[in-house]
Amino acid sequence: MSADEEIDGGERFGFGANWARFLSVLDDERIAEAEASLSEMLSVTSLEGKTFLDIGCGSGLFSLAARRLGATVHSFDFDPRSVACAKELKHRYFDGDGSWLIEQGSTLDRDYMEALGQFDVVYSWGVLHHTGAMWTAIDDATRRVADAEGRLYIAIYNDQGWKSHIWWLVKAFYNRLPHFLQRAFVTVVISLMHVLLVAKYTFKLKPMTGIRSLLKDRQVRGMSAKYDNVDWIGGFPYEFASFETIKDYVEARGFSLINARRTTSWGCNEFAFRRDACAD
Repeated sequence: MSADEEIDGGERFGFGANWARFLSVLDDERIAEAEASLSEMLSVTSLEGKTFLDIGCGSGLFSLAARRLGATVHSFDFDPRSVACAKELKHRYFDGDGSWLIEQGSTLDRDYMEALGQFDVVYSWGVLHHTGAMWTAIDDATRRVADAEGRLYIAIYNDQGWKSHIWWLVKAFYNRLPHFLQRAFVTVVISLMHVLLVAKYTFKLKPMTGIRSLLKDRQVRGMSAKYDNVDWIGGFPYEFASFETIKDYVEARGFSLINARRTTSWGCNEFAFRRDACAD
């Protein structure tokens, strides 16, 4: 089944359509923030001479960041609208560049993944938990990492116990709504979240902490709270795992954790791994 058929059937969120709207607010400052976060997590100042695979490239922002850091970049996404977004960014900043390839593909297509070969850096932020087969997708991502200390940078939704199962229901419901009701549903859910957040901090006698979060659109990594909210409410299929579970799963495949950003909330845990020198 194609991405469009899954989206129309309510089985998958239309990430590409949301990314297209995000491009309207993308600017040099956001791009610089993306570059900085990529450098920090990978513990590098340059990717010159490195190959970079972006699995589920979305808007193309981090493919662009990697290219600006000097990498030879291969980007792919299952959603054709996301592919179009990445191509638009390439047109804006690296038009005609032969060191940045963008195409449509699926991380669950084993033949496609094998044909890609291996890369010095494999990047997949907030993608593999939306495939419908997260563990297979993570395993396939590890196989694309080159020997000799190649890097894997992934982000996976944190397991919040019963809360994560409630979010699964919210996301499934959103994707089965008629399209003209989806935006209103996002507004209602986000508004309720904000009310609860302000109430929580007011109870702690820190109301401004909650209020400040409502006034901030610019997010870390160069992203946007406005479009991330739509992604969060709609993002489906949806899987999740604890920090320790992901760490153990990847390390069992011949990697060592070199950097991480850990959350205790509903966001993603981020992991940067290095392939062990003696790994097969």
